[in-house]
Amino acid sequence: MTKSIIEINSSGDFFEYSFSFTQSDVDSFAEISGDKNPIHLDEAYASKSIFGKRIIHGFLGGSVFSKIFGTIFPGEGTLYLNQTMTFYKPMHTNTPYKATFLVKEIFESKNRALVETKILDSSENTIISGEALIQNCRISSVKNEGR
Repeated sequence: MTKSIIEINSSGDFFEYSFSFTQSDVDSFAEISGDKNPIHLDEAYASKSIFGKRIIHGFLGGSVFSKIFGTIFPGEGTLYLNQTMTFYKPMHTNTPYKATFLVKEIFESKNRALVETKILDSSENTIISGEALIQNCRISSVKNEGR
């Protein structure tokens, strides 16, 4: 099992993660999800769309949030309770993106945190934004104890 790399201790905690997806990732997601819309899979079809080329499934893009919460920030044992997502721009394969996570509020009695989630492109344009509510026994509000 992956151990937590970054603990969530207070509002304002921030984490970012760079990533990209390949067409193979998109093809695999299409198989798993059943979403075989040709805008994701067929370059000739997608070239005639408003995007001019294939795009990544929105939920494949947003899946990076689950990856980070479950393996890094805060990591193992995290329960993903809720996620909102607004899609502003399409994502494309072999393109660098950055996922950002900003802790907005901690609910210490329930070991929960409300986290602002975003995916940005290399020009810092917002591609996806939303909020997640997560729970993990390691989420705690740090009291002013020399920190």
